[in-house]
Amino acid sequence: MFVPIHDENSLKSIPFQYVTVSLIVVNVVVFMLSVVGGDMVAVASFGIIPKELFDTSLLPVPIEEQVSVRPTQLTLFTYMFFHGDVLHLAGNMLFLWVFGDNVEDAMGHLKFLAFYLMCGMFAGYMHAWIEPNSAIPLIGASGAVAGVIAAYLMLHPRVRVWVLAFKAIPLRISALLALGAWVIMQFVMVLLPQAGPVAWWAHVGGLIAGAVLVLVMRRPGVPLFDRHLKVA
Repeated sequence: MFVPIHDENSLKSIPFQYVTVSLIVVNVVVFMLSVVGGDMVAVASFGIIPKELFDTSLLPVPIEEQVSVRPTQLTLFTYMFFHGDVLHLAGNMLFLWVFGDNVEDAMGHLKFLAFYLMCGMFAGYMHAWIEPNSAIPLIGASGAVAGVIAAYLMLHPRVRVWVLAFKAIPLRISALLALGAWVIMQFVMVLLPQAGPVAWWAHVGGLIAGAVLVLVMRRPGVPLFDRHLKVA
């Protein structure tokens, strides 16, 4: 697997990636507040719990718990701003930093924000749909970031990206190779027996949403697949 460092892809339509940076800041601030609070039960309450998301039972809620109850549908939005640990946060934010700016450039600020949130929500919903009986909270921006990765691949597969191979060896390769390997791994992992903390189906949901939404949300005239791009 490749760790992205930098892509050779300058902005063309916007002066600065305000939404991308703002999303990173929000994620970092939320993580820091959750660490300071130190209450993982409270953090988990912002995550998607599939069993609760699809549960419409009329069981009464104890009075002492009613204050902490949040609308379960709202977790489709809140879950993507919480992370389990610093590595979880850093990995997602690194991919968003390297690739989010060009997707934002292709869509514009407001459309990109809507795109990011819709990818994250669809990713969370797919995870819950695949595992409807799970009581384990889902948190993290991976689904939304997967949507950004899919959009970047649809827009700029031929752009050169600097990556670390095996977390140590710097390489300059195409985005198609760097990100394509990551995409393939997500689809392979959902075919294997599910084990561990990674919600692979959320990643796949984000990829599907991103690939579809970029078709209709990119600016008029923005080409797909780096048409007419000359690369060395």
